[in-house]
Amino acid sequence: MSNSSSPTEFLLRAFADTWELQLLHFSLFLGIYLAALMGNGLIITAVACDHHLHTPMYFFLLTLSVLDLYSISTTVPKSMANSLRNTRAISYLGCAAQVFLLLFLVSAENYLLTVMAYDRFVTICKPLHYETLMGSRACVKMIAVVWASGFLIAVLHTGNTFSIPLCQGNVVEQFFCEIPQILKLSCSDSYLREIGLLVFSVCLTFGCFVFILLSYVQILTVVLRIPSEQGRHKAFSMCLPHLAVVSLFVSTAMFAYLKPPSVLSPAQDLVVGVLYVVVPPTLNPLIYSLRNKELKGALKKLIQPGQCQHP
Repeated sequence: MSNSSSPTEFLLRAFADTWELQLLHFSLFLGIYLAALMGNGLIITAVACDHHLHTPMYFFLLTLSVLDLYSISTTVPKSMANSLRNTRAISYLGCAAQVFLLLFLVSAENYLLTVMAYDRFVTICKPLHYETLMGSRACVKMIAVVWASGFLIAVLHTGNTFSIPLCQGNVVEQFFCEIPQILKLSCSDSYLREIGLLVFSVCLTFGCFVFILLSYVQILTVVLRIPSEQGRHKAFSMCLPHLAVVSLFVSTAMFAYLKPPSVLSPAQDLVVGVLYVVVPPTLNPLIYSLRNKELKGALKKLIQPGQCQHP
């Protein structure tokens, strides 16, 4: 392949090299994918159908579920299809689309988690100002900023990455297309501009994480003053799982995008990819929602005919 050309397709890394193990990979990913579809789909339906859940908190939760559904659908189905077809190929345009969609959705989710932390902060620390700060118009503007920011990040990174000449083959050492692996295929130092953009994006992600952490520090300070032990326990049970998932999301994503070359083996890279691409969309419905009594009540109504409520 000449230095001036780019591949017409890429070869993704397979989880296994035998048919039996490929079938096992397909089965495991299918189970995970169905669990993510069911969990997030139930949340979307419950929030849309029950007018009691038409509040900012559940509006953000519905948006999170939509992002998770699209996010896991960007990578997992292609990986399962390749296992069944015993192939590793993905087209050049398909790879670019995967990079764009994944960056768009993951970036938007990062900003949405920050907005959700702000919502909890206002609810607990500034309850008298909640209607002013978190009115319907303010919520719509926040979500618009979330989507627009994710779109802008995705456009910048995807356009910059796929404008770089690729002359080091077409093998992507991951089960989906991601920028760090594609940059390994670039020629000479032409990738340095994209590295700068990646560092900038990771700094934004880290800034969001710091904001979330500081918000919860203030929330916990207020919660500790609650005289009721039951009230404190409820607040802690809501905050700690959120922080755990945010920490997993941020730490694995930052490690995947900022680690020096050759730190991990290809097999370990696969595990890191699964952690930040597959695990959060699957666990988010359980951690963020199924502990909520109001949402549990709305989910129970879904199995009864004629229970879908509209405002």
